[in-house]
Amino acid sequence: MAKQNIAAEIARLRAEIARHDHRYYVLDDPVLSDREYDALMRRLLDLEAAHPGLVTADSPTQRVAGKPLPGFAQVRHAAPMLSLDNTYSADDLLEFDARVRKGLGGDGVAYAAELKIDGLAVALVYRDGRLARGATRGDGQTGDDVTANLRTIRSVPLALIDPPPALRDIEVRGEVYLPRPEFGRLNEEREEQGEPPFANPRNAAAGSLKLLDPAAVARRNLALFVYGTGEPPRGIAGHAAALAALRDCGLPVNSEIALCRSIGEVIERCNDWEGRRDGLKYETDGMVIKVDSFAQQRRLGATSHSPRWAIAYKFPARQATTVVRGIEFGVGRTGAVTPVAVLDPVSISGSTVSRATLHNEDDVRRKDIRVGDTVFIEKAGEVIPQVVKVVAEKRPRGARPFAMPAQCPSCGGPLVREQDAAAWRCGNVSCPAQVKRRIGHFAARGAMDIEGLGSAMTEALVDAGLVRDYGDIYALRGEALVRLERVGAKSAQNLLDGIERSKANPFWRMVYALGIRHVGAAAARLLAQQYPDLELLAAARCGDIAQIFGLGEAVGASVEQFFANPANRKVIAKLKQAGVRLRAERAAGVAQTFAGLTVVLTGGLEKYTREQAAELVSQRGGRVSGSVSARTSLVVAGADAGAKLAKAAKLGVRVIGEAEFERLLQQ
Repeated sequence: MAKQNIAAEIARLRAEIARHDHRYYVLDDPVLSDREYDALMRRLLDLEAAHPGLVTADSPTQRVAGKPLPGFAQVRHAAPMLSLDNTYSADDLLEFDARVRKGLGGDGVAYAAELKIDGLAVALVYRDGRLARGATRGDGQTGDDVTANLRTIRSVPLALIDPPPALRDIEVRGEVYLPRPEFGRLNEEREEQGEPPFANPRNAAAGSLKLLDPAAVARRNLALFVYGTGEPPRGIAGHAAALAALRDCGLPVNSEIALCRSIGEVIERCNDWEGRRDGLKYETDGMVIKVDSFAQQRRLGATSHSPRWAIAYKFPARQATTVVRGIEFGVGRTGAVTPVAVLDPVSISGSTVSRATLHNEDDVRRKDIRVGDTVFIEKAGEVIPQVVKVVAEKRPRGARPFAMPAQCPSCGGPLVREQDAAAWRCGNVSCPAQVKRRIGHFAARGAMDIEGLGSAMTEALVDAGLVRDYGDIYALRGEALVRLERVGAKSAQNLLDGIERSKANPFWRMVYALGIRHVGAAAARLLAQQYPDLELLAAARCGDIAQIFGLGEAVGASVEQFFANPANRKVIAKLKQAGVRLRAERAAGVAQTFAGLTVVLTGGLEKYTREQAAELVSQRGGRVSGSVSARTSLVVAGADAGAKLAKAAKLGVRVIGEAEFERLLQQ
């Protein structure tokens, strides 16, 4: 193929992939299967590899740069990124309207009312329609250059779609956020790895965007909503029209924006969304109200810190006050020691809270939390309760400042704080608390799924000295089990049967069960696909693993360190001797019934557990998702299917029952 033809083919592939990225990540309306999309990307990668001189910065293959950043350069914003004044009541909104009308000399005014996304404000500069730079808000005047990280966000177009002349060179402003499903997934992985969970999606988004490794940022699956521009675009009269024009150029603009002709309509919309916000896939803490007309905005002007033509209406916080009765310390399976506040029980958002994470020593000291303090507890977006602040005036006399223990609360060994890290860790790998957590993880339903090996049995086995690592599980005998308190012959046999069944689990589940730091279930599947034998995985080097899309250097380093540890190799030798499956088995002759399909399982199936059904779908070429979207190909609905079934009906996604699912499996 002539070089001219190759360049044209590369340009065609880039444009087609960009269109499909926009349909999937922005419009939530894909028209390609994952397999078809991957084929396009593979073709582009192959052509660019053969012709590196034709690679450009706006190619979709260049979203994730290979090397971590040494640090962030400072960027001065062309126009200040002002903050908004906050208001908390309808009366405050009426006062805002009165000020606006007075400032406009009584002229009529229309307001744009949009959801206030709870994330991190950024500014993106496009030059000649291509993303040139992205920066955080910072102090409003100067921010951090996070262009490399913003490029990893799939909803951020690297090149605008057919922008008109007025929009080819423009600065757009928006909010980077972490979708709720991704927030839940990320916190599950952090807890699995012994790391403190993020308190809320806003903190998670802000922390993610400030990572120095773009590959690590890409794994966080951040998203963006554009809410405006640095300067009003030429030829456009108002804010709502400008957002519509930006949306037409492929930028992600939230669809929940309304043009209100009176402040009464604004108040109605605020009240409406206050009751509906929990149904969104992202966090919102209020509404932003803006004078729509750019001409009127210019007339109203701004103070030194906020515009006079906009205001933020904040929804009531999900907060309550209670008293800290104690601070306990939990030990994770990686040895991380985390302080937890024990509280007088209090009701927030319909649930009773009696414990709250304190994250780490630095967080407790910064907030100066002490036993006996009255504190504000917040449960934002139905996530982890956290202590927001202390009511200092109610502090009892003699309340002592917080101090981390010098010894592990489980084994008494010394605690060590890692350099440049907030966590204190117990370095004793034989620490009973760590052993129990590792065994609990190994036996959990999502890992080896050993029936009968719950938390109580794990406690008993470790305390009795029968199990020191998960390799010892496979050496258990009935006569030793029945000597344990409250363990009868039937319970012992059920446990032994569960242990025996676990030996035949799919290879990826065993990889996940090992408890390698940074390796959640999704990463374990990717590792098992690339290294279908444990010996191959054990020999893999960090650099090779880091090249696997979706993993990166953190996973690679963690895997290499895990298998370099002689103690871990001894445990794996026990698994091998016991006959645990340590390599992937290819399902010969299994029809790829679900090839290219994204399948959602909801409700209870009679014949299969959720995990078994997911594995059957994966064996037949399908991808299992936890949520229904326009990209979902098929929903399998069992008994008591709820919200997912309703959403599938709304989106027109095909729904089948267990009988039809069974028929597809038998093909």
